[in-house]
Amino acid sequence: MRKRELEEYIQETMRDKHIPGVSMAISHSGKVIYAKGFGFRDLENREAVTPETIFGTASVTKSFTGMAIMKLEEEGILSVHDPVTKYLPEWKLEEVEDMENITIAHLLSHTTGLPPLSRREELNQFCEHIDYLNGEKVEMLGKPGEYFSYCNDSFLLLGAIIERVTGKLFRRYLTESILVPLQMNRSTFSLEEVEKFHNVSVPYEYNTKSETYVKQEWPTLGNYEVGGGIRSNVLDLLTYGEQYITETPIVAREHLQEMWQPFIRVHDDTYYGYALTTTNYSHGLTLVEHGGGQPGVSSYFGLVPEKQLVVAVLTNVSGAPSSDLWLAGVNAVLDFPIKQTRREDTSYNGNLDSRIDGDYHSAEGGSITIKNGKTITIEEATYRLQPTGKDSFISEQNIPLRFFYKNQSDHPWAVLFGFRMLRRVGE
Repeated sequence: MRKRELEEYIQETMRDKHIPGVSMAISHSGKVIYAKGFGFRDLENREAVTPETIFGTASVTKSFTGMAIMKLEEEGILSVHDPVTKYLPEWKLEEVEDMENITIAHLLSHTTGLPPLSRREELNQFCEHIDYLNGEKVEMLGKPGEYFSYCNDSFLLLGAIIERVTGKLFRRYLTESILVPLQMNRSTFSLEEVEKFHNVSVPYEYNTKSETYVKQEWPTLGNYEVGGGIRSNVLDLLTYGEQYITETPIVAREHLQEMWQPFIRVHDDTYYGYALTTTNYSHGLTLVEHGGGQPGVSSYFGLVPEKQLVVAVLTNVSGAPSSDLWLAGVNAVLDFPIKQTRREDTSYNGNLDSRIDGDYHSAEGGSITIKNGKTITIEEATYRLQPTGKDSFISEQNIPLRFFYKNQSDHPWAVLFGFRMLRRVGE
């Protein structure tokens, strides 16, 4: 593998993007071929990152929940095609005529039609969250399966279903059925356990104005732990990832492979399945992947099934380009250029479209402004936009945008910014 080039790229990225610490590990055909820490897990005490360092994994957790659902399907306890209301009959959205049209598959693939909602991390019981959803006035994006948009509040209902059919707390069931059998002994949902471990990262945010790192508290998350609560390390994540390519996984292969079958198109050649994304890559290869972000956490995990390759990257700062670091690790092993991107051709000769100008927002808090069809402003920082297709763009910091129109002569009513649908203000 291109080890020297990879490490130079990691160190360059850490300097440019103000990343205190990075941990990366790579396995091939079930054997660890690379594992290394860079920088510091604790800046104040100058404690170095190692492959065993525990970080937050954020939304990498989602595929664990997906695996738990597939295990229950294998056991005949449920089917991903079952209506959610078969298990949660009390869930009733006023805006949906027939709740039976929303299935477990729609929860897994973020295609229920619900947009990103205001987070309620103080809610710790699923019954409270169902009451919250039932009481919200929500303008649906569309019918189930019509649009993709991240919605953590619908995804966490998978935890409620797991509790309902197993009679166990979600985190207990997932720990007993996945973490323990795989001997992921340095992985946990429990912040109390995190405090008892040695070699744990300190989460940071980088303040661009003061050019300082600000220490963050571990988020308690509440019910959102279903999609973001595991704290782990890159070696444990390799053990987990190898389940998707081994001949003897803890869940039948056909059920695990179902998780990365394209369910809905997201951007260009990227599709979302059940808590995993799939991208068609160079030389006929497939990237099966998922990332995550929380205050003080940027994570990325995935595999290239055709090459029996698993890669995990964890960092301890918000907003780090962990996806780029992950892909660099993949490229290093495949002997591709280290900085090769998911898009082989970013050229597009179409005209810039000023109809996309405006403010876009979601109840979760995401907000962007487009001007002159050329720039995007996010949290007071402005970046260039490049068209990649008739209705698609990519931002200077590599975030894809896809615009949706009710009438091609009008302004778009929404944009899929990364993984979240944002409505145009005034539409």
